[in-house]
Amino acid sequence: MEKVIGKWAFIVGVLLAIVAGLIVALPVAIVGWVLVVLGLVVGFLNIGDKDATPFLIATIALMTVGAAGLAAVPTVGMFIGNMLTNIVAFVAPAALVVGLKEVYQLASL
Repeated sequence: MEKVIGKWAFIVGVLLAIVAGLIVALPVAIVGWVLVVLGLVVGFLNIGDKDATPFLIATIALMTVGAAGLAAVPTVGMFIGNMLTNIVAFVAPAALVVGLKEVYQLASL
């Protein structure tokens, strides 16, 4: 059951991040909190020990691209920048959970 919840949290999170990036009229604060909560759910339920390192590397890549400032590209860049900002808001809490789990495992050896 946990994997099903985690799977749906991931799907809803990614879709919400993309849709919220395209529809700028959505309330940013509410969307942001929903993405953070979904990211926490994904971090706790979806990412296991064997997936931690690839997930953290992918998160670093997404956060780096998100910080690159693609919003400076006219018209399309604004939407892509908004989507990346939302994806980072979704993935960062999951990365925090996974990173803390990894540090705990390393410290408890």
